[in-house]
Amino acid sequence: MILNDVHQGIQTRKRPKRIGRGTGSGHGKTSGRGHKGFFSRSGSSRRTGFEGGQMPIFRRVAKRGFNNRQFAAEIVVVNVGALESAFEAGSVVTPEILVQRGLIPTRFDQVKILGDGELTKSLTITAHRFSVSAEQKIAAAGGKFVIVEPVVAAQ
Repeated sequence: MILNDVHQGIQTRKRPKRIGRGTGSGHGKTSGRGHKGFFSRSGSSRRTGFEGGQMPIFRRVAKRGFNNRQFAAEIVVVNVGALESAFEAGSVVTPEILVQRGLIPTRFDQVKILGDGELTKSLTITAHRFSVSAEQKIAAAGGKFVIVEPVVAAQ
């Protein structure tokens, strides 16, 4: 092994291939496209999933069943730890206020309060769902939780 040659040829920042800049560049004339054929022409491209005439995988794989996920309720979650830092003691917390404070996104069907984090302030929290641990922490801090019925859109 010749130690001088160990790192020879290793490039950390390789220069881009500049095609179509004359024959002296090594990428002139046909610019790496070869001679004739579909891919030498401008506008040539394969569509996504093309497998050279073989039956593509998205046509080979069976498409069965039905999924109701698109009709499921969009439930956003908020932890009591986030409410601790975002609200003062004695505040009333509603889904509308949570949207204004940026704690939940604007589009949702239901809000669920989870019990992750500590809660020391007494808050009156209005939401659609509460976890058992969240109910315990809110009650232990001297607060109240109010369950609101979700609005069901008419079909």
